[in-house]
Amino acid sequence: MQQPNILWICTDQQRYDTLGCTGNSFVKTPNIDRLASKGVLFENAFSQSTVCTPSRASFLTGRYPRTTRCRQNGQNIPEDEVLVTRLLADHGYGCGLSGKLHISACHPQATFAGERRIDDGYHQFHWSHHPENSWPTNEYIQWLQAKGKDFKPEPIEDCNYVQAGPNAADHQTTWCAEKAIQFIEANERFSKPWLFSVNMFDPHHPFDPPIDYLQRYLDRLEDIPLPNYMEGELEDKTYVQRFDHNGAYGMPKLYPFSKMSANDHRYLTAAYWAMIDLIDEQVGRMLDALERTGQLDNTIVIFMSDHGELLGDHGVYLKGPFFYEPCVHVPLIISYPGRYASGTRVKDLVELVDIAPTLLEAAGLPKYPGMQGKSLGKLLSGEPSGSEKHREDIYCEHYNASSKQDGVGGFATMVRTDRYKLAMYHRKGEGELYDLTADPNETVNLWNKPEAAGVQAEMMIRLCDRMAETVDPLPVRLSGW
Repeated sequence: MQQPNILWICTDQQRYDTLGCTGNSFVKTPNIDRLASKGVLFENAFSQSTVCTPSRASFLTGRYPRTTRCRQNGQNIPEDEVLVTRLLADHGYGCGLSGKLHISACHPQATFAGERRIDDGYHQFHWSHHPENSWPTNEYIQWLQAKGKDFKPEPIEDCNYVQAGPNAADHQTTWCAEKAIQFIEANERFSKPWLFSVNMFDPHHPFDPPIDYLQRYLDRLEDIPLPNYMEGELEDKTYVQRFDHNGAYGMPKLYPFSKMSANDHRYLTAAYWAMIDLIDEQVGRMLDALERTGQLDNTIVIFMSDHGELLGDHGVYLKGPFFYEPCVHVPLIISYPGRYASGTRVKDLVELVDIAPTLLEAAGLPKYPGMQGKSLGKLLSGEPSGSEKHREDIYCEHYNASSKQDGVGGFATMVRTDRYKLAMYHRKGEGELYDLTADPNETVNLWNKPEAAGVQAEMMIRLCDRMAETVDPLPVRLSGW
């Protein structure tokens, strides 16, 4: 069997409802929509954490955050964790990366190199955690400086929360794509299989699209819907949501919803969507490179994001210990011409932790014993699932990763079925319970409502079961005693 190449595109902080193929009539995403029309679009794909490092460590290892012991941003993934890129590299794959990795502490004070690495399997490592000039090893900044430029976002009149970033040709998203294209072209004449991770920083805050991309939305600003927020809804929600309502991560100057105008909200949404438009253009360039070099038919292309973004929904911006759909429901499209189904939409619940074993299976390799995800192979092949579901529920975690109050940053876990979602804020005596059929906007919290007591008990048992099932499968059992 010829092993497929893998082009793995992962955006940062992109929610599900931001593509034309997922129902957004504002954005301009013809290339990603084209990828979906020729591949498999997972309508119910969910991240295992609502912040970067735990989510990325999880889908790269196929293991849950509490299993990898990489549970929060600013934490280092342990040396003994095994990434799927390492496993593929060990079996002949040439692996490369552009953009961020972020499975270790990533701060100017953490390391001169920008980010500590384990034996991750990447042979080429074009690192740029974010576009700002915070490290001398930021290759994007080196690329800009070689062009005689620097990263200098400009303020925009009448908007306190959006900036005008570099033009499209100089944007970090474009640089990430150019590195991927160079890698694709360099491998045209070789038969060795390859994997390339394209990890652009967009549409992560700060919101700084090229001004011409933003202008398309500003021309129809009044048409942009306001966030999904009902005045007074936070009275029946958790402490951390009320805390972050006055500023993301509890920081009063960081997108304080309670002090922002309708115009502020619309500007932010416009900027977020404009960044996604730029992402789409660069996805198109990478797909064109695969086709131009004759590699498209033997390449698995993945488009996904590590987690979502509240974007003002429920009165909060960015992310944190929140498990609303905009936070955990992410885009996931997988294409492999002639091998996987074409133009298919899958409604089954799937988790990002399922991607790593899927890639090993596609490469004809055995599942690593430590992996906890389930291969998506049957769903991708278009086989009818019958009455058997891929998953009965979704599990997600947030362990002290942000929104700190009194030194505690939201120890919370979530379980979600097709109909219900329960989130428990441990040692706080608080939680959330939503009937997603009756209340798809997740406005009415049924936690401890007498009429929902039976559902709440059932969902709490389900949550306990999922937490128990995340016990590390390593080391494997060798005998009966």
